[in-house]
This record gives sequence, C-alpha cells and structure tokens, in this order.
Amino acid sequence: MSPVSVRLLDPTTPPHVMTLVAQASIAALAMNVFLPSLPTMTAYFGTDYAVMQLSVSLYLLVNAVLQLFIGAISDRFGRRPVMIAALIGFILATIGTLLATSATMFLIFRMLQAVVVTAIVVSRAAIRDVLDEGPAASRIGYVTMGMAIVPMIAPAIGGALDEAFGWRGSFVLMLIAGLGVLALTWRDMGETKLDRGGSMSGVLRELPELMRARRFWGYCGTATLASGAFFAYLGGAPFVGATVFGLGPAMLGLFFGAPALGYATGNFLSGRFAARVGINAMILLGALVAFGGMLLLLALSLALPQSPFIFFGCFVFIGLGNGMLLPSATSGMMSVRPHLAGTASGIGGAIMIGGGAALSAVAGAILTPETGALPLIWLMVATTGLGIGPHLYVLYREKQISA
Repeated sequence: MSPVSVRLLDPTTPPHVMTLVAQASIAALAMNVFLPSLPTMTAYFGTDYAVMQLSVSLYLLVNAVLQLFIGAISDRFGRRPVMIAALIGFILATIGTLLATSATMFLIFRMLQAVVVTAIVVSRAAIRDVLDEGPAASRIGYVTMGMAIVPMIAPAIGGALDEAFGWRGSFVLMLIAGLGVLALTWRDMGETKLDRGGSMSGVLRELPELMRARRFWGYCGTATLASGAFFAYLGGAPFVGATVFGLGPAMLGLFFGAPALGYATGNFLSGRFAARVGINAMILLGALVAFGGMLLLLALSLALPQSPFIFFGCFVFIGLGNGMLLPSATSGMMSVRPHLAGTASGIGGAIMIGGGAALSAVAGAILTPETGALPLIWLMVATTGLGIGPHLYVLYREKQISA
C-alpha cells in the first residue's frame, strides 16, 4: 500500500511540511500578487487610485479581525474542517472578484478573500498540536522559510500576468492556487486537535486564562515590535528609495527585497537550531541581531553620505533577526496554554498585524523630502530596541517560576 493511501486511511495523521507551506503561502500570495495591477484596475473600474488602495488596507483590517476568532473556532471545531471551510470561502470570494463589475463589488469580495488568513493561523496551531515548543518553533521556521519566497516573487509574477492577460490574471492565479491547496489539504491534512469538545462559549470562557498569562504578553510584545519594524520598513522604505535616493521602480524593487533574503536565512537558522538551543535563546539572539543591524545603519548614516546600498543592505539584519525570532515567539505564545494554541495563534497574529499597521502609518507620516531617511532609521532603532524588553520579562518570569 502506498504512503499516500495509508495517510488517507488515517484521519489523525498530521500534514506534511509541504502541505503547511502551501497553506501558509497562499495567504502570502493573496496579499501582494495583484499589487502591480492597481493602476490597471483603477482605470478599469473608473475610480481613483486611493479607492483601489483600499483593497490592501481593508484586506488587512478584515485579516486582523478574523484572526481574533479563527484560532478559538479551530480549537472548538478542529483544524481540518476550519481549514477546508476557509479555503472554500477563499475560492468563492476569488470568483467574486473575477466577476465584479464595480469597484464596490470588487472591494466586498476582496475583503471576503481575507478568510484565507485562516491558513496561517491554523497551520501554526496544527504544528503546535503535535510538537513541543522547541520542535514546533523549528517546524514553523521551515514553514515560514518556504512562505518567505512567495512575497519575493509574487509581485513580479503579478506584473507579468497583468501585461499578458490584464488585471484578472493575478486573480485567476489565486483561484488556481486555492483549488490546488484545497485538494492537497483534503488529501493530506488529518485532524491534529484531538481533544476538542464542548461549546464555543466554553472556549471563550477560557479566554481570560490566556489573557492573564504574562508570558503570553511577553512573547506577543516581542513578536509585535519585531514584525512592526518590518511593517514600518514597508511603509517608509519605498518613499526613501524613490524620493531620497531617486531610484526607479525596477531598481527600487531590486533593493526592496533585501529583508526577504535575510528572513529566509533566519527561518532556516530557526528551523535548524531552535529545537537544539531553545526558543528563548533564539528569540533573544534574533532581537539582538535586528537591533544591532539598525544601530549599524544609524552609525553609518550619521558618519557617511546616505547610500541605497548602506540603507537597504542593513535591512537584511531586520529580515535575519525576524526570521530567527518570530517562529520561536509564535511557538512560545502557543505554548503558554497549549490547549488554547489556536486561540493564542489567532490573537497574537491579530495584535502583530494591528501593531505593524500602526507603525507602517507612523513611518509614512514622519518622512518628508527634507528629512531624508533618518526619521525612519531612528524609528527602527527604537522599535527593535524596545522589542528586547518584553522578552527579558519572559526570561525573568521563567526564572521566578523555576526558582
């Protein structure tokens, strides 16, 4: 009997790593593959560019809100049915975007597409269901390393599809990817949440137990500030590249991918060493790498003429530090109360996105042609430096518990 047949006969078999990568990657694909088509879509729907940009901000808003509930729902009903239902919802919403005849109709279906964030929340929770915190951090690192490739290449693919087929090309790609991941999930993802039961209200009654856990907030605080630093980069770096350094779109796109290279490397290191050295050591090391990289950028920017090679090159450290830190911090959040792993994954993800969106807005607001890149650099130094504090508190609490 083939290995696949054995898996299909055992509904409790955890999914393969590549299934988890595919699930998490489709959420990343839906986030940014269509961005090069925004000008084309603006003309097609006869609206303003600011209206079409709502397809990003509203998507993120719904994304954050959904994460508050998805984890708890999957704790109650199980990972497999929630994942399958979310993928079906994503496929239907994507069909809706393809059939939209107005900007309003498109934006409604675009917001509904945000249900695909379930794939990120549930895939992480499924890992924690079957692995202890160290191995879970290692597995999450490998999953996010694979997922990191998608944001690097998706905009280029979306641009090529737009030139060849128009703006709908990217959404057809999302539809095909959604169908493929649904088929893979159906065949490969057994249920990992075996101790579910009770009512949804019962799950929600347990929520204060998680909210009172100080270690959860410590892990969450460090992860939020770390990911927030990257969101601040997304909000400010395009302005710096285009206005301060005078880079054209093609060259800016080349420089802009620097953190993704560091992130993939950091994810590999997390996958390779997190189980061996422990999640707390990986978090602290990742936070120090990111903070040290921003201190280096600040020193070089004050001492030397500003250069895109220095500016974007130092942001590799942000990606490297986050790649080392975030898998372990995510595993730590879900390990504080393992029976609420899905709830912790969802709430932690919502807080990270919300905090990141706020820092992205701050980055965009503090930059002007006169200020140059320094306000953004100072913001990054402060954010990465402050991110060390919550984890030091976690270490302090664990020392008290073990004493």
